[in-house]
Amino acid sequence: MTINRITRSIDSAANAVKSGGIIAYPTETVYGLGALALKKSAVEKVIALKQMASTKPISLAVSNFRMLETVAFVEDVDLLHQLLPGPITVLLRKKDIVPDILTAGANLVGIRYPLHTVAKALIDSVGAPITSTSANITNAQPARSARDVKIRVSCVLEGGNAILGPSTVVDLVNHVVVRRGAGYDIVFAKTDIVC
Repeated sequence: MTINRITRSIDSAANAVKSGGIIAYPTETVYGLGALALKKSAVEKVIALKQMASTKPISLAVSNFRMLETVAFVEDVDLLHQLLPGPITVLLRKKDIVPDILTAGANLVGIRYPLHTVAKALIDSVGAPITSTSANITNAQPARSARDVKIRVSCVLEGGNAILGPSTVVDLVNHVVVRRGAGYDIVFAKTDIVC
């Protein structure tokens, strides 16, 4: 795929998201479902599409630290910069801009800042955080490539194979690892966070 075609695909996917649609997009971990994370109706569509309980939180994805700080309170900037971007989901205290439906009413929000260039370009093009949840029905196998996406979305943004598997989830408020996954070695090497 040429650079121009990738750019057109990113623009098309971003426009679908900005219009209230749901797309599938690549990250270094798995393919995710992207919708406007700060719009309640868009999050409701993701919950319905995944056939998931509304009591289960959904993470969001950002493309830079400035965007991250619009949705969450950051207490340890140095630690955050050590962990992100990469295959890690951090839990931080959410700001009021984040709808309760995204966090299932919790005061913490899960945030991904992916390394994947297509994912970052998509989020930049949307200009706002997008949902970051695997592109599959709840409890089904996560999609590792565009052709693995079996869920009905507005479009699937091609970005190669996602080879790392689900991200490590780190609660930076309570300083614990919630889930070990891709990126755990980074957490283990760079922090004193307990498992």
